[in-house]
Amino acid sequence: MPRSYQDVVSWSKSHEGKKLIRYTLGSVYTTMFSQAVIFIVYGGHIIKGVVSATLFANLLAIIPSYHLNRRWAWKKDGSSHWRKEVIPYLAMSLSGIAFSTIGAFGAKYLIHRNHHWSHVFDTGLVAFVNLISFAIFWVLKMLVFNKIFHTNKLADIDAHLSDEEHSGRA
Repeated sequence: MPRSYQDVVSWSKSHEGKKLIRYTLGSVYTTMFSQAVIFIVYGGHIIKGVVSATLFANLLAIIPSYHLNRRWAWKKDGSSHWRKEVIPYLAMSLSGIAFSTIGAFGAKYLIHRNHHWSHVFDTGLVAFVNLISFAIFWVLKMLVFNKIFHTNKLADIDAHLSDEEHSGRA
């Protein structure tokens, strides 16, 4: 546990701190992306079903999520390794989508049970349930992605030290 503001600042400049911050910002971006798709396709009556709209939005969000996590958060470049990276990433992402689908069924039940709600309220409920569902999976996914996108620790330390040298902090 950081004891002071300075400890937090120091941690945020470390390799692990930077990675967690990038992962968090990538998650915020892809969450906003999937939420926007839900508001467009469900709120705009393009996809009328709660579950279908949720599935569509979350499946579509896998694409930017994978690239942000792999290339930006974990700083991996080159081609992806299907067995070690893509398949485990898809498995975790699809698990999160399955969980959000359960939430979508709950939202669908509430919407159909209470016919007097406006479509705007229904859309907000669907988006909120989707957000909560993914919040539950966030930490678990971070731990798994850290494992599948692992990089060479010595190379990471060397890169961090090199960054410090170039910034004049060494």
